[in-house]
Amino acid sequence: MSIRFVIALALFNMTAVRAARVLLTLYAIKLGAEPLDVGVLAAAFSVVPVLFSWQSGRLSDRFGSRWLLLLGVAGSAGGMLLPYFMPSLKTIYIAGVLSGLSMTFCNVSLQNLVGQLSAPHRRAQNFSNYTLSGAFSSFVGPLIAGFSIDHSGYADACLYVVALALVPISMLVLRGGALPRGSGTAAPAGSLRHMLGAPGVWRVLAASSVAQIGVDLFQFYMPVYGHNIGLSPSAIGIVLAAYSAAAFAVRFLLPRLIAQSGERKVLAVAFGLGAFAFLLVPFCKGTVILALISFLFGLGMGCTAPITIMMMYTSSAQGRSGEAMGLRLTADNLTRLIGPVLFGMIAAAAGLAAVFWLTALMLGAGSVVTRRSAAGRRSP
Repeated sequence: MSIRFVIALALFNMTAVRAARVLLTLYAIKLGAEPLDVGVLAAAFSVVPVLFSWQSGRLSDRFGSRWLLLLGVAGSAGGMLLPYFMPSLKTIYIAGVLSGLSMTFCNVSLQNLVGQLSAPHRRAQNFSNYTLSGAFSSFVGPLIAGFSIDHSGYADACLYVVALALVPISMLVLRGGALPRGSGTAAPAGSLRHMLGAPGVWRVLAASSVAQIGVDLFQFYMPVYGHNIGLSPSAIGIVLAAYSAAAFAVRFLLPRLIAQSGERKVLAVAFGLGAFAFLLVPFCKGTVILALISFLFGLGMGCTAPITIMMMYTSSAQGRSGEAMGLRLTADNLTRLIGPVLFGMIAAAAGLAAVFWLTALMLGAGSVVTRRSAAGRRSP
């Protein structure tokens, strides 16, 4: 099985998921959602991943990825039909939970497949290509959502997302049987506590979680901010797509950056750029300036996912790579589950500016800690 097939699967699935996220957020606002409601919706995307990512990784190691991928994509597509037939905040929340189901099974399985199908000397490049597909989907997904809403309305836009999800479903039905199979044996010995005790795992989990909550808050609250200052759905889609364009571009340079400066230093600079971008948002209005800020944010935070994925796969024990990927996603989504609700309460009490500034403080702290870790690692 070619690595290109796996990356194509990731591209189509993640494009559908990214489009669904923006569509559901804007649809909720259209139906009268307040900032706190948007925070709850953001958390809804993470409920299932928190509960099942680690176990999903164990299932992937044991039984292979085909049926987990089919279940994830089909569940997400089915969820998008609910707001089409029964538009309400309740059905939007349910669709968010089912979209989280797709993230749970698909992200763990796809990341594990990239590692399994890669020769050691090609692994870094293949993980970089995998995250490039994610960056491209984050660019295309918001555009599809925004222009679909403007062209056909919120309800019909849900059908466009379902149609997009049919592509990976067809790929899995026709060629999924050639994907690597699992071990077929009982899960390897070792508990979650044993996994957490592996060298370097805690640092990877912390860096990944901080980066993920920063990206999620930007993607969820930028549409709210844009709506409040009068931007159209298409303009909001362009602003969010600018982040993805930058993330896509910087990942071409990432192997060289890591070779020159090391993983931790690159992470520290990435967190710093993200913090600076968050600080600027409340002072700026207009599509062009917000798109430039979004691009700056993408230049920094676009580096974080491929680095933490590679570090986590390298840290995994033999035969437990899927479990390691699931553990990373569990930590990410636990943060995503708590963070949006907390920041939604802050937005309701103190305004959106407080959300952006507090997130900037969090990313700035991550930059300082990571830089000190990099300096300590170089010291004898």
